[in-house]
Amino acid sequence: MADEKATVIDAQADVDGRLKGKDANIYDRFKGEVELSGRLVVGEGARVEARVHVDAAEIAGEFKGDIKARALTLGEKARVEGSVDAQVLIVREGAQLDGAIATGKSAQAVGRPPAVVSHVPPS
Repeated sequence: MADEKATVIDAQADVDGRLKGKDANIYDRFKGEVELSGRLVVGEGARVEARVHVDAAEIAGEFKGDIKARALTLGEKARVEGSVDAQVLIVREGAQLDGAIATGKSAQAVGRPPAVVSHVPPS
């Protein structure tokens, strides 16, 4: 639908604050909190330092903080430092993840199936 566009923090932005909504794409620097009912995309070259709660996330840049998502994909150039809580976690070859990882615990507590963690080689 045309009226359901994602929020975009472009390559010229430097944002501190709180981001709430449905979908968002971050391509530069963001520091603060993110709460989305949809998908978060952190592009290559982006630097995010935040506490994040989203349905799904794709990280290709740098992320530092806490992220809670139903599904999380770390791209080949992703650099993640902090805690990750995801029902489904996909880590592509080359991604770096340093921190605590919880998969499936939150999902099992509410009766969902256990998490799936997979490592996917580059295409």
